[in-house]
Amino acid sequence: MDPIEELAEYLRDAAPGPSLESMPRLSLADKGILGPTGAHRIEELHVPPNLAFVTFSTGTTAFQNIVGVTSHELEDRITASARALELSGVLPGDKILFTYPPLVNVFPRRALDEYRLDRHFLEVSCRDALLLALCRDRPRVVVGESSFLRATLEDAVRMGMDRLLPRKSVFLAAGTPLDPELAPLAAELMDAAVHDLYGCQEFGWLTLDGIPLRSDIALLPPGEDGLCDLAVGGLPTGDRFPVTEAGHCLNPAGSILTYAGRRGSELETTLLATTAGSRETAERLARTVLRIKSKIVRISPDLELDSPHTVVRLAKYGENGGTVVGGPEKTALLDSLLRAQLDYQRLRKNDPAWNKER
Repeated sequence: MDPIEELAEYLRDAAPGPSLESMPRLSLADKGILGPTGAHRIEELHVPPNLAFVTFSTGTTAFQNIVGVTSHELEDRITASARALELSGVLPGDKILFTYPPLVNVFPRRALDEYRLDRHFLEVSCRDALLLALCRDRPRVVVGESSFLRATLEDAVRMGMDRLLPRKSVFLAAGTPLDPELAPLAAELMDAAVHDLYGCQEFGWLTLDGIPLRSDIALLPPGEDGLCDLAVGGLPTGDRFPVTEAGHCLNPAGSILTYAGRRGSELETTLLATTAGSRETAERLARTVLRIKSKIVRISPDLELDSPHTVVRLAKYGENGGTVVGGPEKTALLDSLLRAQLDYQRLRKNDPAWNKER
């Protein structure tokens, strides 16, 4: 046989590495976000197998950052999503409309699948498309930015279509602070319930109507402005909120006023004690968190190794003191990222075309 053809046949039948056609693919349809948005373009990329999927921070005045989500985080994100759906009165099998596709990434797909939700997206990314979907398709649940939802309902009144709107819907206002005019307007026009769903791409859903959805959420002592920094699993979110016993405007049992917060000066996490057995692993964890979550984790010079649980300090850079948060409950997210790091270190990363060994 000709040696060139022999080599080509070998590569077809017994190649040591993958071909492009054999690589696993995760499309927009596979991720459940097959909807239009004017804020993005569609671009394929290679994603390392240690990540369950990648998404992007929402970004408003700043560029969006890539966010990596590890498989080890999914269970807590799924549990928080299911609790948000349950508390908001969403029922298994409901038809749910997402007005902005990236919001789906805050829900792990498995959470929506296990809830058996019938997922839909707008035909076009605009208010007219939302009004058409409400009147024609009549979803029971709508997820979207609250001012966009409120403006669409006002359009319905102006166009004389408010009588065609469905009744008893559930609006999950997410992505931006709650518009105070949405709830009374939705109740008047549609007898609809509105819920304030707060979270982020980095960490998933965190609160509903001021009620924590995860057990590893910590509220730091209020600053001079009376606002409390919110941390999840030992990592700061970068958001600060009033906390009051008077209750959230949509639920008196909720104490975190997510509609009245603001972005704060970024806190940093200093790792004081870790269950890891080596400082090198802790330093790798810090780099991983910076790369996939854009959060700074510093390693204490006096780091305690092989600790029974994780201990961190949250403070501004160079600030003495800060707030100490101890695990295992309140550092669950950071601990899951450590497990992901340890598994990645055990994984043999052997691509014959990319071998750094000399």
